[in-house]
Amino acid sequence: MSPQITPIADTAQDLELAERILSPEGERISNPLLDSFVDDVDAAQLRALHRDMVILRRIDAEGVALQRQGQLGLWAPCQGQEATQIGTARALASQDYVFPSYRETGVIYARGAKPGDFVRMWRGEEGAGHDSAALRVSPLQIIIGAQTLHAVGYALGIRHEGADEVAVTYFGDGATSQGDVNEAMIFASSYQAPVVFVCQNNHWAISEPVSVQSKYPIAGRAPGFGIPSLRVDGNDVLACMAAMRWALAHARSGSGPAYIEAVTYRMGPHTTADDPTRYRREDELEAWRRRDPIARLEAHLLSIGELSDEQIADTQKAADVAARDMRAECLSMVTRPPLAVFDGVYAEPHTGLDRQRDEYATYLASFDGEV
Repeated sequence: MSPQITPIADTAQDLELAERILSPEGERISNPLLDSFVDDVDAAQLRALHRDMVILRRIDAEGVALQRQGQLGLWAPCQGQEATQIGTARALASQDYVFPSYRETGVIYARGAKPGDFVRMWRGEEGAGHDSAALRVSPLQIIIGAQTLHAVGYALGIRHEGADEVAVTYFGDGATSQGDVNEAMIFASSYQAPVVFVCQNNHWAISEPVSVQSKYPIAGRAPGFGIPSLRVDGNDVLACMAAMRWALAHARSGSGPAYIEAVTYRMGPHTTADDPTRYRREDELEAWRRRDPIARLEAHLLSIGELSDEQIADTQKAADVAARDMRAECLSMVTRPPLAVFDGVYAEPHTGLDRQRDEYATYLASFDGEV
């Protein structure tokens, strides 16, 4: 007889099918599957996770504001996904290497990003958004799902060298419909690559709901490739940390890849070029506001007497400072002259490049005198 798998009927049911440690009201729930992976997490560490999420949300809001004010070309908000990003990223070892999509602001924050690192790419300035070698995070990937292939390739290198590293890649629910993601999983499974796949199921692939991407929980796909998986409440930072610790231990032990589906929700637009009111119901958004990841952890800390008004105020002050520094760094950036894009392309002079430079100079000159 075929196993019975419950289809996804709505977002509420979707979330109930996920493992959690903290309820939406902040109550600690016994979870035999995950508890052992976070037994060491004390109140101080919980406050640090809360602080991370508050700062991340403030950075994210500042990114939206900077784009609206014309300082950034685009911004991909992550409001609502703070627990997934902070919980999983804080579980990583310093030597692990991350291959993100374009929405992992929280991951690069947790890996030590500087204020300018959050905006440089979105402003279109020289170089990648951050120092990939220093953060051990590859550049943000715009091509949907391509980073999963990069992660598996890197993981194969780890395996051949016998290094104590794990490659980790993040992607959304929409990316699971891309060929690249499925091909990456095939290679990872076939060659037992030490890679962790993290699917942030935020319910919307631009304007397409997750029910169009999959009629059944996305984590259920991984075992079909021979990859063990966990489906967790992505708004529960403790569950996300526990799941990542499980996945990293599995991959680091030489047992091959692991897969996490974190069920969360994108509270804002897909990017600042998107208008979610055209495809998303207000009552759905309101239901997810009641599952806010920051409010959940804050309620838990308050209930156990481990968070004071002074600590909350101090955290908010730190968040405002982070946003202020990010804005100052953004506004101080000096854009290179347009023709500088040809500098450093080749070590020696190249006639083809000279011709392209001349053609581009002529094109730019055609705008002279325009208002």
